[in-house]
Amino acid sequence: MSFEKMLNHTTIREFTKDVVSKEIIEVLKQAANRAASSTGMQQSSIIRVKDQEKRKALAKIGGQEYLARVPELWIFIVDTFRNNQILKEKTKSSLDKIDMDKFFQGFTDGVIQAQQVVTAAESLGLGTVFFGCILNDYEKTIEVLNLPKGTFPIVGLGFGYPNQKPQIKPRMKMDLKFFEDEYKIETNYLEKIKDYDQEMQTYYDTRDQGRRSDCFSDQVVKKSLNIVGKRDLVVRSIVSQGFDLSLDD
Repeated sequence: MSFEKMLNHTTIREFTKDVVSKEIIEVLKQAANRAASSTGMQQSSIIRVKDQEKRKALAKIGGQEYLARVPELWIFIVDTFRNNQILKEKTKSSLDKIDMDKFFQGFTDGVIQAQQVVTAAESLGLGTVFFGCILNDYEKTIEVLNLPKGTFPIVGLGFGYPNQKPQIKPRMKMDLKFFEDEYKIETNYLEKIKDYDQEMQTYYDTRDQGRRSDCFSDQVVKKSLNIVGKRDLVVRSIVSQGFDLSLDD
């Protein structure tokens, strides 16, 4: 994938009816498999969702109808279940509760895998879209995907051949996101992002039916003060999936 293509990345939400070939699917599976993994334990997995009823259910959870229409839909998950089963078969014992270190290892593995697939897919001429919206209701997503204890949904990824050319979304300057040696605290962030606020209002969001975007600071206020779906129940959902959030030593 060229550096220029990376800098011109856009999210694609409308795709042609062309099917992604089996050969390309295999290439993308191998790209995912070669992604870096914390301690080499490979504690993430991917569910390819083909069943249309499951797609519709996930689209309803996320409030994004086009999720059901993407040519390919892959869900990346934390997966400590597999290694716990290996432990059980090898030693006749298993972990009743999985510590949060393993959860974060699996979460990190899955995120790295997802981005690796995006990079590979776009290098092959495909367009991609992440679906964080599947987390609007953790418990329903877990139910739809029949996830056992020791697993947890991370993010969805849709991809196929693009049928649109969206505007490149503006980004905040890196001097607010890249530091040397220690974290840098600004005295006035609104002043720092003044130009970015103005630039964001020139962006037309394909996710919002092509409407002009609010300035970034207004988006921060809106999204900070409004909880989407049942996302505030994430801790309960993580615990119900067998992960230990205990603060005891």
